Amino acid sequence: MLPLSSHLSRARIAVVAFIGFALVAGVSTPARADGSDQPPEVRWSVTPANESGPDGRTVVENTLDPGESVTDFFAVRNVSDQTVQFHLAAADGFYGRTGRFDILPADRESTDAGTWITMPDAVTVGAGQTVVVPYALTVPQLAEPGDHAAGITASILSVQQAEDGSAVGVESRVGFRVTTRVTGELSPKAAIGALAGDYALSWNPLRPGEMTVTFDLKNEGNTILRAEGEVEAGGHVVDFPRDGEKPQELLPGDTRTITVIVDEVWPLVLVPVGATVTATGMTMDGTESSRAPLSADVLVWAAPWPQLIVLAGVALVVLALAAGRVRSRRRLAAMVEDAKEQGRREAAGSDATS
Repeated sequence: MLPLSSHLSRARIAVVAFIGFALVAGVSTPARADGSDQPPEVRWSVTPANESGPDGRTVVENTLDPGESVTDFFAVRNVSDQTVQFHLAAADGFYGRTGRFDILPADRESTDAGTWITMPDAVTVGAGQTVVVPYALTVPQLAEPGDHAAGITASILSVQQAEDGSAVGVESRVGFRVTTRVTGELSPKAAIGALAGDYALSWNPLRPGEMTVTFDLKNEGNTILRAEGEVEAGGHVVDFPRDGEKPQELLPGDTRTITVIVDEVWPLVLVPVGATVTATGMTMDGTESSRAPLSADVLVWAAPWPQLIVLAGVALVVLALAAGRVRSRRRLAAMVEDAKEQGRREAAGSDATS
């Protein structure tokens, strides 16, 4: 399902879109049909379906030839206690900076798979009921081979009053992902770029610091790629994604900035940093096509200032001790020489009186 995202703007009428690809949407507050001032709470879900209702899918994936068409269904479930009319729409899909799937907002025009889907503009669903909606997906004859992503949403629009008295329009959208693989020559390909590191030292000279490593991962092929790998800094290795996280997925043309923090890195003036990525091409039937691992390396400046300060302090102490010893030896030598001179004078005086 689509991730929940929001954008707020204020004007005489401002539109705010919440796009949630979760089984059950977040809460929206459209105005009642009877015009009452207290809007009800509306909850709903949108899932892939067959003619009878939801069929257990969370996303729709098709492999089609150019010019081929397929008919499918989705279900809109109204969990609230009043009848609601939902606006239906399809739009191009993309992965955001966090790696979660989203679709273009209503004010941006789709140019790819979002334009391949035709369906009704709206559907009315009674309280507590589910309505199955048919839709058709037609691949253009000149569609490029590879993976194309879109999303289908059901939305409602409400108008709320802001603190400054202006009206704020809130469009809440819930939907699911539709991925279409157009047959033809598939060429999964990835590239690593802009590898860099930023060292944060520990001012405790007995403790290492941490290295923040960033790099861009670009999908230069025409299939969805699933990326995972490891980052090494100063002899320490960290895997990404971390335990419990899903591998990064990139649509064709996507560029994702990956950030990995490596702890326990000692400042050795120039620290070797490397990134290794395995990009796996995904197929509609769930099989994988691994590519040769990609790698990149860089040297990162990591000045050992705390250790240098300690060494400088130790050096000053050693120099002070050495200087003190030299001065002591000089004083002792002077004292010995004075004693000898005194002895010589006393001896000369004794000879003179004898």
